[in-house]
Amino acid sequence: MNHSAPLQPYAELHCLSSFTFQRGASQPEELITRAAALGYTALAITDECSLAGVVRAWRAAREHGVKLLVGAEVRLADGPHLVLLATDRAAYGCLSALISLGRGRSAKGGYRLTREDLEAGVPGCLALLIPASEYPDDGARWFAYRFRGRGYLAVELVHGDDDATRCRRLEAMAAVLGLPPVAAAGAEMHVRGRRALHDTLAAIRRRRPVAEIAGDLAPNGERHLRRRETLQQTYPRRLLERTVEVAARCAFELDELRYEYPEEIVPNGVTPAAHLIRLVTEGAERRYPEGAPRHIRAAWERELALIAELGYEHYFLTVHDIVRFARKRGILCQGRGSAANSVVCYCLGITEVDPARQSVLFERFISRERGEPPDIDVDFEHHRREEVIQYIY
Repeated sequence: MNHSAPLQPYAELHCLSSFTFQRGASQPEELITRAAALGYTALAITDECSLAGVVRAWRAAREHGVKLLVGAEVRLADGPHLVLLATDRAAYGCLSALISLGRGRSAKGGYRLTREDLEAGVPGCLALLIPASEYPDDGARWFAYRFRGRGYLAVELVHGDDDATRCRRLEAMAAVLGLPPVAAAGAEMHVRGRRALHDTLAAIRRRRPVAEIAGDLAPNGERHLRRRETLQQTYPRRLLERTVEVAARCAFELDELRYEYPEEIVPNGVTPAAHLIRLVTEGAERRYPEGAPRHIRAAWERELALIAELGYEHYFLTVHDIVRFARKRGILCQGRGSAANSVVCYCLGITEVDPARQSVLFERFISRERGEPPDIDVDFEHHRREEVIQYIY
């Protein structure tokens, strides 16, 4: 090994945060900050059957300029241990649905997934096999078939008795299975100094004192984000290079997520803007049967123009639809708060405060500077609220 060689770019593909309870010993922000300090190309947050830590990691990643890979680790009840990484928005949706399925089958804090649940291969997701041994078994063969073209064999070397031999065996196993081998750490802390906390978490998980489980604890503190110099001394170059290749296949960014409103609330062949204008116009005729005052008409035209500029038509139409449902069922409801400042909300029947009878400031409700849809708070009578919840669901 030439120790003077330039440092190899590296992306960590398997890393647990504190949101993997009683295993991860570092906060998502600590992991991202450490990855940035080490010069990692990317860092995957792959908590066990959970996406709970990725929002905090994403905020830190934006601050430090580190590419965040979104994924999850899962252990199948009848199969292998694997890591799934979302490559795009659709893949993130499939991964989220899989996690919801597994969590919904178990008591709080647990999950249960089987091979059958992954028959479709979790479309769009890349997968890393965390091998149970250094030789192919039934679970590894199933994985290789199910994730052909999207699967990798993770080579996790943590300064064991003979890492070089383990690496050769895992690469041989990968060749038999037709899986590209890739370096990974399976990190559970950002620095080695968290070893004491990591051991304590293991003891809590087993509900026994640390001293009584000494033989079951990790043999060293290498399950942390290691320096690239150390990685170059531990792994063949080709395995490090492949981590960056895998990271490059993951294009999903958490800020791609947006509100997704029901499409069926807009009639076919009609734009959301046109439908909203029609509903507001019809509502104004009911509210002001003798004709709306000039300043009120000017106000709703100004509001509609701003709503169109910001693209919030679907939001207003969705709230209108929910209120319409409640009123049709005789469920008492009332919009409140700053929504009462809106002529559009009044015409849609969301609020009952006539803006013509008060001096209101619409900008308290919606503005260009806010950068997100306004809050429209609607109260429903408590003993029938579940009917509304079920309609929304």
